[in-house]
Amino acid sequence: MKRMSIAMAFTATLAVLLTACGGQPSSESSDSAAPSPAAQAGAPGQNAELTFRSEPDPPRTGENTLEVMVMSDGQPVTDAEVTVEFFMPAMPAMNMAEMRNTVPLTHGGGGMYRGAGNVMMAGNWDVTVMAMRGGQEIGRRQIAVTAK
Repeated sequence: MKRMSIAMAFTATLAVLLTACGGQPSSESSDSAAPSPAAQAGAPGQNAELTFRSEPDPPRTGENTLEVMVMSDGQPVTDAEVTVEFFMPAMPAMNMAEMRNTVPLTHGGGGMYRGAGNVMMAGNWDVTVMAMRGGQEIGRRQIAVTAK
């Protein structure tokens, strides 16, 4: 997966929505978020568009404000359970275990979900944004970010 900035991730649309509509993911630059295997397969029930951003952008070590906009069929989704997970694989050569931090977000109105999340160290992180409704996944977005 190619690394990209949060700003580019914020402007990209969720590949799940594009796949469901019969389109192909596109981006103004050559860097793009790869859709998850479920998104590539057009998983049933996944029709939400998720956009993600952090403040600061790019995220820094320590606490960051995370925001996810959840839209479905052009309308804000106000009753989802939204999480953002930061994951960094183990680096045995550096004697470092894998790191994982899941941040639940709270709906702030108009389909915007917010929360404070801790980035444990600078470096490359795999970020998964997920929205659930009624125990069913309605959207997932996987991106890569480089924290400062």
